This record gives sequence, C-alpha cells and structure tokens, in this order.
Amino acid sequence: MTHTSSETTFARPAPAGAGAFDTSSERSLESLALAAGAVAFVLVALVALVVFGFQAAPISGPGSVGQFAAIASGIVAIAAVLAGRILLRRRGSASRARPLDYLDLAALAFAHGVIALLGWTLLAVILEQAFIGAEVFALPVLILSGAAAAMSGYVSFFSATHMDLQLLAAVLAVFLVLGVLASMLTASDPDWWKDNLSALGMSSNVSAFAFNITIIVAGFLVTTLARYATRGIPTANPKGIGRVRVCLIVVGVFLGLVGVFPVDQFFAVHTGVASGMVVAFGVLVIGLPRWITGMPRPFVVVGWLFLAVTLALAVLFAVGYYTLTAVELVAGILVFTWIVLFIRNGAALEQDTRRG
Repeated sequence: MTHTSSETTFARPAPAGAGAFDTSSERSLESLALAAGAVAFVLVALVALVVFGFQAAPISGPGSVGQFAAIASGIVAIAAVLAGRILLRRRGSASRARPLDYLDLAALAFAHGVIALLGWTLLAVILEQAFIGAEVFALPVLILSGAAAAMSGYVSFFSATHMDLQLLAAVLAVFLVLGVLASMLTASDPDWWKDNLSALGMSSNVSAFAFNITIIVAGFLVTTLARYATRGIPTANPKGIGRVRVCLIVVGVFLGLVGVFPVDQFFAVHTGVASGMVVAFGVLVIGLPRWITGMPRPFVVVGWLFLAVTLALAVLFAVGYYTLTAVELVAGILVFTWIVLFIRNGAALEQDTRRG
C-alpha cells in the first residue's frame, strides 16, 4: 500500500473491532473472495441452464457460450468490486465518503466489468479459430459459463479489497488496451488506421461507442490517480505537489474530453483537447525536477526521453513519414508508462523519507 491515510479512497481501512470477518486479515479477505467466486459460479450456471436449455452452443458469436459468459462475467465483476469496496468501508474506520469517492467507485467497477467482458470475448474468438466448427456440449456450457464468472468474481473482489495506486494503474492500462483493441477489431471502416486513432470513435455504431466510453472512463481514472498519487510525496517546493496534481488532472480531463467530442463532429474541440493533453504532459515532465525536488534523476531523464521521442514522432508525421495513428499509439503508450513509473518513484521517495 503506497498511502496509509484513511482519507485515501484506495487505502485499506483499519479494523473496527470484532466481527464475522476482519478486513485487515488476509485469510478473511481470501475466504470472502473465494465465496464471491463460488456464488458467481452457481448463479451463472443456473442462469445458463435457463438460457441454453441444456443444449449445445457455439464457442463465440451471437447466442454462444462465449458471449453469455462474457456478459455474465462483466456483471459479476461490477457486483464484486462494489461489494468489496462497500465491505471495506463498512468494516473500517474510513472517513465519510465524498461525491468524488462514489464516482471513483463507479469508474473502478465499470473498468473491471469491461475488462471481464472484453477479455472473455476475445478469448472465445481466439478459441473459435482454434476449434473451427466445434460446438460446446450442454454440460460444459454450464461449467464454462460458471467458471468464467467465478474467476471474474474472485479476481474483481480481490482487486477491490487490495486496491492501491499501483494496482489501479495496472487496471487502467489493461482497461484502456482491451477497450481500444476491441474497437479496432470491430471497427466498421477497415481503413480507419489510415486517418488517426480517433477515427475509431467517428461512426455511430457500437464500436465507436465502446471506443469513446473507454477513453472517457480512462480519463476519469487518470484524474483519480492524479488526486491520490500525489498525496504524501515530500518536496522542498511548497507549491510543487499542487502543480504536479493539476497537470495530471488536466491530462485526465483532456483525455476524457477526447471521447466526449468525436473528431468528426467536433474537430476543433477534439484537436484542441488532444493537443492540450500533450502540452500538459510536456509541462509536467519539464517542471517535475523543480516541483518534486527529491525525484530520482534517472526517472527525470526517462521523462525527458519520452517527451523527446513524442516530439520526434510528431515531426516525422509532419514530414509525411509516419501516420498520425502510429504517433498517437506510441505517444499514448509512453504517457501511460510514465504515469505508472511516476507512481512507483513517488512511492519510493515517500518510503525513503519516512525511514530517514
């Protein structure tokens, strides 16, 4: 756990006394996670029995076991995250939840649900390509559906009850990758990549909706990381933490606005917020050594290197060597990698200061 303050949404609350389960005990949390998985297995298997009528089903596609398992797992994942976070708050001594805490919880639950939905969907598509023409027999339909839901429930409950900033960053990365990948694979225009990454959100079909929602939620999760990742980091500059937080929040807000304003309908606004996100990241990288004075020098150099690569790719696009899609993909990977590294280096700086 990076930050131990009870005011932090992702901090583990302290035990509140005797109870059936002690949320500070790893054994209790593990037992609850297993129970969540077991309940999910039974309920989803029973629903599958009703839906499929104990009949064989295809691996993926409409009416398939893959489609059913993915949808059921997404619902289970959302419920498991909500249950896990609510349990910790009720059993702990955390301060009263604020409106932003509820929004954080909703975004976190939604991200887990989408990860489960898209993860099982992609796995079913891959398996169908491996077992061409095969059908899943009646009993395995029930078992596989229940098993997928059980795994999703267990992992999501465990994630919710052990959530810290590093894990949140990992959830954000997986959520963003799966969401964008699913939009790429289901895009109605096969030549979308010849324009730019934002072309995935231009049409009115499900693929475009999925892309835009993914970007919006990812932007909100970045603002969540910005609010909590900067707490407790020591610095000699009294205004430094605030400036770092503002830059990270601007990156998150502008990322979300990229999804709110599709490029085909709001070209000027879309281009403006996308460019503003890069500018905010550049300001953050350049100003970081002055704002957080103890930040490790190698990390500062990595930030400058990432920024230089991004600018170099922009120049290559301007001269017609690279497509805009390639520039956006590489720049996006570098920015999110930098955010993850920032969280880890900030945590290391805080821990070293406490020991000293």
